[in-house]
Amino acid sequence: MPLVSSSYKPPFFFRNGHISTIYAGLIRKVTGVVQKRKRLELSDGDFLDLDWSLTKTPTQKLAILLHGLEGDAQRPYITGSAKLFNKHGFDTCAINYRGCSGEPNILYKSYHSGATEDLSEVLNHIIRTKDYSEIYLKGFSLGGNLLLKYLGETNQVPTEIKAAVAVSVPCNLHSSCEQLLTSRNILYAKRFKKHLLAKLRQKQHLFPELIPDVDIKAIETLKDFDDIYTSRAHGFKDALDYYRKCSSLQVLSNITVPSLIINAKDDSFLGAECYPYLEAENNPNLYLEVPKYGGHVGFWGKNNITYTERRAFEFFTSN
Repeated sequence: MPLVSSSYKPPFFFRNGHISTIYAGLIRKVTGVVQKRKRLELSDGDFLDLDWSLTKTPTQKLAILLHGLEGDAQRPYITGSAKLFNKHGFDTCAINYRGCSGEPNILYKSYHSGATEDLSEVLNHIIRTKDYSEIYLKGFSLGGNLLLKYLGETNQVPTEIKAAVAVSVPCNLHSSCEQLLTSRNILYAKRFKKHLLAKLRQKQHLFPELIPDVDIKAIETLKDFDDIYTSRAHGFKDALDYYRKCSSLQVLSNITVPSLIINAKDDSFLGAECYPYLEAENNPNLYLEVPKYGGHVGFWGKNNITYTERRAFEFFTSN
């Protein structure tokens, strides 16, 4: 499907990618969302905490929400999505990845951009225990890559899954990592590294023999973190091997479920390889929208409903 034209035209103030990113991440507030947490025990002995927001009347529509790097189900982009979907008759289930729900996970491994086995286990659990006839997926940043990789690598996607929307997606993880290592993103990278190292130190108390002090001291960049922890904990040779195997770009051509990618041109986290024009042009199920503005998971909107929240609802109800 060729490039989808975008109608996103924010006020002048939000035509700066960094302002959009910072406002959405640190300033925006969403109220009025009720979440009820349910713990899913995983087959490998670990757990995931799922935060459910339900409509007032029974529905057969469910939107599953996936957060970004070092996010959680209470981030405004998650609760804002849940609020809009609930208003329009969708239940929502927001997944907190391993170690992201406020409690350290049990195993040495945690989460990463390509951990589709966890998403698959959540979906299988919901399909087995609930009565939803329509399931929709919406992911942000890392979560967007995760859901696209799942849809592209899965031999047979469950028929209940009707459509997906992925926002600010690092389709090529190496390309995105290179951008995060540039000077224009130094503050974001420092913030990510601070949170990742704090969790790694928590995990060190559980697995001191696997995470020695010398390794933690050697982590100076996000790539170092992926070389020293992510790759080792999840069976990859090194960071580059992890990026290569877990990037969704390589499987976008296989996607059979209607899927919309919304990546802003001014997203400082994304390199040129993160805009899959060719893949979208050659796959009738893959839609690519590239607004001029929006930043990273920004996309300001009137009445505290972001542009991508509205677009996701429109896309889901039309597929």
